[in-house]
Amino acid sequence: MLLQGKKIGYAITGSFCTLDKTIQAMEDLIKVGAELIPIVSEPIRKLDTKYGAAREWLDKIKGISGNDIIDSIVKAEPIGPEKLLDLLIIAPCTGNTLGKLANGIIDETVVMAAKAHLRNERPVLIAIATNDGLGLNARNLGVLLNTKNVFFVPFGQDNPLEKKNSLVARFDLIKKAAEYALDNKQIQPVLIEYRGI
Repeated sequence: MLLQGKKIGYAITGSFCTLDKTIQAMEDLIKVGAELIPIVSEPIRKLDTKYGAAREWLDKIKGISGNDIIDSIVKAEPIGPEKLLDLLIIAPCTGNTLGKLANGIIDETVVMAAKAHLRNERPVLIAIATNDGLGLNARNLGVLLNTKNVFFVPFGQDNPLEKKNSLVARFDLIKKAAEYALDNKQIQPVLIEYRGI
């Protein structure tokens, strides 16, 4: 399905080392005519890290999308009743967010956006980035891989020798995975060799 004219929520959580990749993915979606509604977790909104100041990231995200950022539970809740989005992408999706989604814990902006969007039986696309995807979060990953209307960007072990439980999505495949998700299909293969692209 073409992405032109689609209203896509683009939710960003606190895997700060992947923010450059997610910015590139946002730009790729804008280039093909998608409208992006940015959504950020509290760590993205508040924390300055070695990867950059929160204000710099927020300015970049707003500048690319051209839309105001949804940055609170109160602002995210109307996504459901107002049927605001065709697709919600969570990229990166941390293990913390993955666990909350799998267990119905709705205590912050991004998980509220996902809950609100899923109530309309519309697709959520997850680009995982977590150090414990094959550890404590493996159970949550399994739950979401089998959840209706939840799809994944292909992912693999980014550093199997030094961080054997770590999983990261191929952010360069977000656009293609989004096309599949809008057709209610999971892009295949979902488990891939990760090459750090």
